[in-house]
Formats: sequence, C-alpha cells, structure tokens
Amino acid sequence: MILEETINKASQILKNHNIHSHELDAQIILSEIMGVKKEYLITNNKTIISKKTIEKYDIAIKRRIKREPVAYITGKREFWSEDFLVNRNTLIPRPETELLIYKIISFFKNKTINILDIGTGSGCILLSILKELNSSRGIGIDISAKAIQMAKINSKNLNLINRSNFKVFDLSKFNIGKYDLIVSNPPYIPSKNIKNLSKDIINYEPKTAIDGGPNGLDLIKKVIYKSNHLLKKHGLLALEIGFDQYKEVSSILRRSGFREIDKEYDYNRNVRCIISTRLSVF
Repeated sequence: MILEETINKASQILKNHNIHSHELDAQIILSEIMGVKKEYLITNNKTIISKKTIEKYDIAIKRRIKREPVAYITGKREFWSEDFLVNRNTLIPRPETELLIYKIISFFKNKTINILDIGTGSGCILLSILKELNSSRGIGIDISAKAIQMAKINSKNLNLINRSNFKVFDLSKFNIGKYDLIVSNPPYIPSKNIKNLSKDIINYEPKTAIDGGPNGLDLIKKVIYKSNHLLKKHGLLALEIGFDQYKEVSSILRRSGFREIDKEYDYNRNVRCIISTRLSVF
C-alpha cells in the first residue's frame, strides 16, 4: 500500500473512534514504526510500504483505538527537545511541565547546584535541567522501582549518567544530603476527580503518579514538609501544581517557612508552577 493512503486510512479509523488527534497520531505512530522523521512521511508520500510494516501499524492503531496513549505505543515522548523513553510505569511528560524547567533555568543559569527531584518518574525534569546546567548534579527519587529503571536508561541515553543518580525511595524515609534546588511534579489530582479524566489517562497512566488524595494536596504537603529539612537556607523549591490549587498551596508554603518568589501560568492562565525559597532553619 502507498504511504499516503495508509496514513489516511488509519487517520479515518481513529477519527471514527472519536480520537481528535487522529491525523497526528497516525503520522507519529507510522513514523516510529518506519524509523523515520514525521516530515519524511510528507515528502515521500508515494512510497510503497512493506507488508510487515503494515501489520505492525495495524496492531498499533488497534491499541490507539482502545485509547492507549501514543507515547506508550511508541515507547517515547519528546520533552525539552529530547526523546524520553516511557512506559506504563511512568507518567507521560506534558508540555506544561516545561514551564517549570524554563523558570528554574532562569534562576540558576551559569551556576553549579545540587538538585533533588521528588517523584522523578521518567527523569525528564531532572535530566532536562542538568542538560542546561552543565556543571550541576542531581538525584531523582521515586517509589516505583520500574520508573527508576526507566529514568536510569534515559540518563544513559542523554549522556548524563555521571551527573545524575536515581534511587527507589519513599519520600518519608529520604534524608540524604542538602540541596540548592528541590523540584517536584507530585500527584495533584483530587481522588474524586480522577473519574473525569480522559480514558487515555485513567486506563493507562500510573494512578500513583496522578492521585493526590481527597483534595489533591496530600503529596504536595509531604514534598513541602520534607523540603524544609532537605533544602539549604535560601534554597529553592519548585513545584508544579494543579488547577485552582494556587491559593491553598501558597498558604501551606507560608505556614511552612517558605516565601514565594515567582510563579508561572499555563496556557489557560492558571498558576501551574510556584517557586519559593526556604527561610526557616532546622
């Protein structure tokens, strides 16, 4: 079958199953199977595709029909201009999280710092920061051993294995080191709201990386509490938060001895990131 026809057919099948990103999904999946850039599909749209490729493509499209995220089908997601390997043990990196990276880089440009990434998942936050701060070092912790395994692979692929360390840890039991920066994208969706998320998320992404407890603040509170003991004085805590959580999180930070110094809005003008500094000394 001709490449153009193959994509159009797959796109229509996805569209018929109410997948709004049907055309883009069809292109990304096929380009990954063929091992080419997405642009190749456009400039070589009359290429004949092998039967083996078609078979693989059909299987992948059937997975997408069941709402499996494209990132899990292809095994990777682009973040901060790099391909990060992901699987169902890791949250899929979101473009909004890049806002957090931009803020952090602006604060620490040309500086050498020690970083802790809490709930590291695929390692995308820590590794993206280390990519920009090329004399800094960091550690990423996560309760999931399989997530840590994936983060280690990503660190190796990005040639950051000598400046990053990933360990399986329950946050409540982690007491190693002092840090200039603690960064975290913790679970912040209220438990009662999870049922309202898309099937792509509910059925495939790890619940432990999404469920933030009754009001979505359980893990955020734990990160703030722990950061007060692990941050150097005047060190920075960079948090990604959920929709409509800014006032409550800001209040928790103040009560915990932090002073907010910056925030970042997402594309819908909601506060998505809070940067604060530690004032109290333990």
